[in-house]
Amino acid sequence: MKKVEAIIKPFKLDEVKDALAEVGIQGMTVTEVKGFGRTGGKKEVYRGSAYVVDFVPKVKIDIVVPDNMVGDVIDAIEKSAKTGRIGDGKIFVVPVEEAVRIRTGERGEDAI
Repeated sequence: MKKVEAIIKPFKLDEVKDALAEVGIQGMTVTEVKGFGRTGGKKEVYRGSAYVVDFVPKVKIDIVVPDNMVGDVIDAIEKSAKTGRIGDGKIFVVPVEEAVRIRTGERGEDAI
């Protein structure tokens, strides 16, 4: 099993969710996060004063999937989240050793 973590622009969430549903993803965890990458944030003007917004709002999606679905999930996220502009986000894939469904006690891929 793998955990796919995607950090995307907030307005792309619905498109990504729909694309993931098309490849068979039935559940995910979504968190509102803030961060910055190479650009270091962005400059904005408020009441005539320029200032730098250090942290840009993003959405983080966490999905645990069987190994054979990782490629489809990455492709779905990449295609639906892409705008072609700076700050489109990142996708990380991390191994998952174990998963347990608390209600039933199911383990491994049965739990996801």
